[in-house]
Amino acid sequence: MDITIYHNPRCGTSRNTLAAIREAGHEPQVVDYLATPPSREALREMIAASGLTVREAIRSKEAVYAELGLDAPGVGDDALLDAMMAHPILINRPFVVTPKGVRLCRPVERVGEIL
Repeated sequence: MDITIYHNPRCGTSRNTLAAIREAGHEPQVVDYLATPPSREALREMIAASGLTVREAIRSKEAVYAELGLDAPGVGDDALLDAMMAHPILINRPFVVTPKGVRLCRPVERVGEIL
């Protein structure tokens, strides 16, 4: 099965999701999205395919989120995507893409829905 995980090796949830994919017998393409972020259009498509809004796909716990004022009520999807492209740490993780769908695998068990 063709599987891609947008992975942050420093994130426990991301590491556990990668392990779950491998335990299910698959070797995914691992993309360190901090070093090689998806294109803006690919990110928009992943978010939409996962059934999330852009705001649900952004990491609001990162300091840069507040520093950029992204928590303001009028900040729209385009501004959020711009921030995610400029600061990939704001992309929530791990996104997993398979032929069966796309999920933000928080919690880890969500990956089973698309394996």
